[in-house]
Amino acid sequence: MDPQNLAYALIQLVHNFGAVAVVGGAVAARWLARDAPATQRRLAWLVLAGWLAQAASGAGFGAVSFLFYGRFPDIHAIARVALLLKMACAASGILLAAGYLKRAADWLPARRDTVWTLLLVIAVTALASAAFLRWFA
Repeated sequence: MDPQNLAYALIQLVHNFGAVAVVGGAVAARWLARDAPATQRRLAWLVLAGWLAQAASGAGFGAVSFLFYGRFPDIHAIARVALLLKMACAASGILLAAGYLKRAADWLPARRDTVWTLLLVIAVTALASAAFLRWFA
């Protein structure tokens, strides 16, 4: 078994579960738990963990490439834009989820809905960017 492929596969596993958490958590909070602030709070923790997993595993992909090749992958300009967009989504998702956890108890339902909608848009944007990153890398 090739250790490089095993490392990539394990990182991809974490990355995939992070993607499920950020999209599924935002959908569940926005529509299924709309009138349940306590459930939304638990989902905010899930979404925050998902974004942290996305960020860590994304860095892990680069680290494995650097470890095995001594450099980061040479990727096409479109893939670089997609990577930067994914990084911006992860940073935004982390900040929004953390802000929700810190302040949402004092918010009106409309503001909570807005934040969940933003978290969902960010998550879908990251997923779409992943397709371009994969194809043009």
